[in-house]
Formats: sequence, structure tokens, C-alpha cells
Amino acid sequence: MENNPRATLPGDWMPPGQSATAPPPPPPYEPAPEPKPERTGLQRLLGPLVFLGALLAKFGKVALLFAGKAKFLTTSLTMLVSIAAYTLIFGFWFAVGFVVLLLIHEMGHVIQLRREGIEASAPMFIPFLGAVVSAKSMGDDATAEARVGLAGPVLGTLGAAACIPLYTLTGDEIFKALAFTGFFLNLFNLVPITPLDGGRAMAALSPWMWFAGLAAFAVLAFTVPNPIIVLILILGGFDTYRRFKAYRAGGEESRRYYKVTPRNRAIVLAVYLGLIALLVVGMDLTFIQREFGDV
Repeated sequence: MENNPRATLPGDWMPPGQSATAPPPPPPYEPAPEPKPERTGLQRLLGPLVFLGALLAKFGKVALLFAGKAKFLTTSLTMLVSIAAYTLIFGFWFAVGFVVLLLIHEMGHVIQLRREGIEASAPMFIPFLGAVVSAKSMGDDATAEARVGLAGPVLGTLGAAACIPLYTLTGDEIFKALAFTGFFLNLFNLVPITPLDGGRAMAALSPWMWFAGLAAFAVLAFTVPNPIIVLILILGGFDTYRRFKAYRAGGEESRRYYKVTPRNRAIVLAVYLGLIALLVVGMDLTFIQREFGDV
């Protein structure tokens, strides 16, 4: 037997004339890849711009989505901060109810502003100062301003009144206390001084009443010293001076703004006085008598 470097095993097959040590056949022919065309200067410039544009479009979608939720987040976060602050004084559940009543009041302003065709911000809560809604204006004229101003106490009064049946059903005095507090706060807001809602109503009734509101707040600030009352007195003093000066100047824009029909003036007066009467009755019905030493 020949001494071959590779033994032939059963099943091996070789073409005739090829030895066991013959090299394998060459691989099949594959054409070489065509060279990529070199990019022009314009393509080099547009490449990063296209990438940046795609990135901005992606970011823009996220930004728009966030912007749609920003108002909700602002309201929610400031509500939580206010609840935490009021909890330190009144307890958790009363703080929650109190902030909800503030929200209902402010939503009255928001709803009416949008009915007047004015974009309004979502309510933002400020601990111990209440809540605010920002807008470019209060309306096209004094009548619209009065509607916007009174819409808060109207809806706020309904919110406070809703606590009464809850108290009747549960017997929990926290609802009665919330009703009384809601009635009081809405009544307080009807004092005829800006930036309170009563001052907004006076724009359509009699701007001279702003001075009555200032006098009342001045007396209150001396008899019951309170930082919030003093702050409202200062803000009201500056705003009253500015607005009354413009009102007395009697320019065309001022005359147009404060021109109110007798019918609209009567409606504003009826709503204003009606709210005061309802709130006083509501406070009387929900007043909780406390014995000396009760907390």
C-alpha cells in the first residue's frame, strides 16, 4: 500500500487524475464593489442641517406635548404646595377642601374670561394669599370686567353651598366649616377695592366706590393688623390712583371703557347685592358655635 499523506476513506471521491493533496478549487468570481461617489460641498452642508432639522422636529413634538401639560402641572404643583402649607395650620382634610374651594372660585374667572374671548392662564396657588389667574385684560369694557370679577364669587358661592348637603349626609362638621369659610372668603372678595372682585364690579357701577373700599380696608388694617390686609391696601391704593386718574382724564378710550348702559348697570348691581345677601345668610346658617377652650 502506498504511503499517502492523506488516507482515502470510504465515501471519498476524487475526480480522475486529481491526487489527494491537490489544492481546493478557487472561490467563485465576485465583482468588486463600485466606489461611492464623493459628496459635493452642498451635500456636506445639507447633511448636518437635515439631521438637525429631524432632531428639532422630534424635540418640537416633545415640547408641544409638554406645553399642553404645563398649565395642568403648574396648577397641580401649586395646589399641592398650598395644601401642605395649610395642613400645618388647619389639618390635612380641611386644607384639601379649602384649596378645592379656591380652585372653584378661580375657575369662575377662567370660564368667564374665555367666554369674553380672552385667553386666561390656569389658576396658580400662593399659600396664605389664595390663588391668581393671569390674563391680558379683564374684557373690552367695564361691563365685561364686572362679569369676569363677579363670576368668581358666583361659582365660589355654589362651591361653598355644595358643602352643606355633604354635611347633612355625613354629619362631619368639617364640611360645615368649609361652607362657612367659603362663604366668608367670597364675601371678603366683594369688598369694593381692586384687585378684589368687588372692585371689578365697581368699574361698571361707580368707580367712586373704590375710595369707600380703601377707607374700609384702612380701618381694618389698623383694627386688625394683618399682612395680607396691608398688602391688599397698598396694592389697592396704587391701582385705585392709577385707574381713577385715567377715569377722570376722560379720554376717548376711557369714556368708551366706562360707558355702561342702565340695563347692564342694574344687572351688575342686582348680582352684587344678591351675592352679598346670600353669603351673609350662608355664613349665618353654617356658623359653628365654639365653647371657650375648643380648638
